[in-house]
Amino acid sequence: MSQSKWLNCRLSDVQSGLESKAHAVSTPVISRLLRAQDYELHLNVKMLEGCTHPQRDEQFQYIAAQQAQHQAAGQPQISVDTKKKELIGDFKNPGRSWGTAAEAVNIHDFPSESVGRAVPYGIYDEQHNRGTVYLGQSADTPTFAVDNIARWCESEMPEQFPNADALLIKADGGGSNSARSRVWKQQLQAKVADRFGLTITVCHYPTGTSKWNPIEHRLFSEISKTWAGCPLRSFALTLQYIRETTTQTGLTVQAHLVSDDYPTGLKVSDQEMAALNLQAHAVCPQWNYTIRPRTQPSAN
Repeated sequence: MSQSKWLNCRLSDVQSGLESKAHAVSTPVISRLLRAQDYELHLNVKMLEGCTHPQRDEQFQYIAAQQAQHQAAGQPQISVDTKKKELIGDFKNPGRSWGTAAEAVNIHDFPSESVGRAVPYGIYDEQHNRGTVYLGQSADTPTFAVDNIARWCESEMPEQFPNADALLIKADGGGSNSARSRVWKQQLQAKVADRFGLTITVCHYPTGTSKWNPIEHRLFSEISKTWAGCPLRSFALTLQYIRETTTQTGLTVQAHLVSDDYPTGLKVSDQEMAALNLQAHAVCPQWNYTIRPRTQPSAN
């Protein structure tokens, strides 16, 4: 017997190999013999974290401290991110749903046969367990992300936080709200800080830790459960599924369709960056910064 303990073959392949050596054994017997020796079929298990950033734990502690500070002051704190983009049309949606028969969908997921592509940008208000999803139909750009935060500040914030003068934003380190994006910071300055007179503190999660962003497991995961196995045949139906999302802990979700077009490739010059009222924090400055208003808030 060789020292090899792992087999990358089917039971029928093992059976053929045994038959070539004059051993006639059925596949059920082979299966029982393997299991008796503690061999089973296994999937790959994601357990190896790989290299982690040396300041990862420090950043999580700093985010917790910023949360406590804003909450004690009665200031809003939101978790933001873009959910997985979805093709709208007669396409298969992962998961299962109750029904008398399975819904028929297209065999192929060709974008050319879709109604469009949905870009769900979510904002989760932790203090009130309330989610707001802006369903875009264009590109997922920093301008799109900031426009949605501005919409939230205009419609949701006055109702939930009437005396707010500061805002904590927790975001992933990449994507449309990337920690390195100049457009993201410039747009936050012009469209949120200057417009509403808000002091904005942004804390980004380190690379590879987005699953700890509250919006992922408190909002997006629940939306996925709501429409599991349900084809997203139209934008209206997609909005309906999002609005119907709830939990036993009282989650409520608002959804709005955004029809604006957002071109990619926008640039912000060094001169424009220098004009921002932005201050990096002493702790993990690549992930933490505060943007203060340059002017008085405009009348709305």
